[in-house]
Amino acid sequence: MDFGYHKLYIGGKLVDAADGQRSAVICPANEEKVAEIAWAGKKDALKALDAAQKGFEYWSRLSLAERTVWMDKLRTAVLEKESDLRSAMVYEMGKTYAGAWEDIEGVINGLEWYPAAMKNLRDEQIPDYENTHTHKMVHQPAGVAVAYLAWNFPLLNVGFKLGPALASGCSIIIKPSALSPLSAYMIGEILHNIDFPAGVVNILTGPSSEVATTMTTSKIPAVLTMIGSTATGQKVIADSTTSIKKLGMELGGNAPFMVFNDADFDQALDLAIALKFGNTGQVCVAANRIFVQDGIYDKFLAAYIDRVSKLKLGFGIDEEPDMGPLVTRKDRDRMFELINDAVDKGAKLEYGGNIPKGMEKGYWLEPTVLSGMTTEMRVFRQETFGPIASIMRFTTDDEVLKLANDTEFGLASYIFTNNHKRIERFSRDLQFGEIQVNGVKYSIYLPHGGIKNSGIGHDCSHLALDDYLIKKRITVAL
Repeated sequence: MDFGYHKLYIGGKLVDAADGQRSAVICPANEEKVAEIAWAGKKDALKALDAAQKGFEYWSRLSLAERTVWMDKLRTAVLEKESDLRSAMVYEMGKTYAGAWEDIEGVINGLEWYPAAMKNLRDEQIPDYENTHTHKMVHQPAGVAVAYLAWNFPLLNVGFKLGPALASGCSIIIKPSALSPLSAYMIGEILHNIDFPAGVVNILTGPSSEVATTMTTSKIPAVLTMIGSTATGQKVIADSTTSIKKLGMELGGNAPFMVFNDADFDQALDLAIALKFGNTGQVCVAANRIFVQDGIYDKFLAAYIDRVSKLKLGFGIDEEPDMGPLVTRKDRDRMFELINDAVDKGAKLEYGGNIPKGMEKGYWLEPTVLSGMTTEMRVFRQETFGPIASIMRFTTDDEVLKLANDTEFGLASYIFTNNHKRIERFSRDLQFGEIQVNGVKYSIYLPHGGIKNSGIGHDCSHLALDDYLIKKRITVAL
């Protein structure tokens, strides 16, 4: 498959990089080049900032109704290119074709839902105690937004940022990950083809040392928002202090998945598989540490291994696999490091841990199960971000609550129990931004965000609009 060459989208135009640089897009399933993209540098970043500033002046003055017309037009155009976009994601990062639909939904739902959310936003009237003045709080678009995106959900992440930014009246520069830029560049082509207002959306990627640093340290952006690792988020925050900017950060996770003796066994088993191996485990809310109470531990572990052994690995538009490859050789090598570290410290390799036979080319790894996880192991301390399930036995509520919270991260957590007092206690005491009990749901209207080193603010829901809006108090003397 050859997707050809794709240009930067800056100021309403498709352009080559200023210095003519290009970068290859490599398919992780077979290590073959599938596309080329224009590879931006500092000059392109400066050009995008200037274009976004001009785009903001125009876009922020449109009515919400006018912005909605454009967002609907973009939504329709994305749906018309759905198959091409899904295919691009399959080849740029090894995502399953079925799984790529979630990314398409992220874009179209964001473009549809946020104009409605803006309609529901109300200015606040503040009573005056002396009846001498009127007071109100109003919302206005913050300015130029810059979005740095992770590679694991190339278009879902675009939708998480594009929807609230455009609905609020901001212009935006999107920097997709260099590991999966193809589908985002194709969004730029769609924007160009529908004559979307120039400068309102700009899409480019290149070396972070040039592109991201230039934009982060600039005084033009009013908003910096990102989805990525905690280390990257910390650098962005540090580099941003040339001016005071609004920050929205969805960063690393280390989700505990707790299964108690009284849980619905089959439901917990199903979700422990789906939340660990979906998207090859490359998900910030994946079940990173699986804790199972000792009364059902042996049964659960045996059933889990059996289910994992039946997962189908594969790649391609016509395939229907459960799991694809990892995104790079470096990421796959890190999986071996995590497995070896765990085994060296006493874990048992129950299943997997090898390159599948016949899949030596590409970045493949068998779905892997480790038992006997302890707090000293890297699989306990770090975000795995791959197809390694690490399982640990526990006995008491106090024990597992302490284990679950024993992490610098605080994004997602999962608990399976039918004890209502336990649900109340864990909902209060778990140190995570999301606590899901006896089931899992993510949607555009549900807040998604973490605490501790997992981020600032929220994606999705009306709360995401906070990143892109400023509030003013207007007081008028009577």
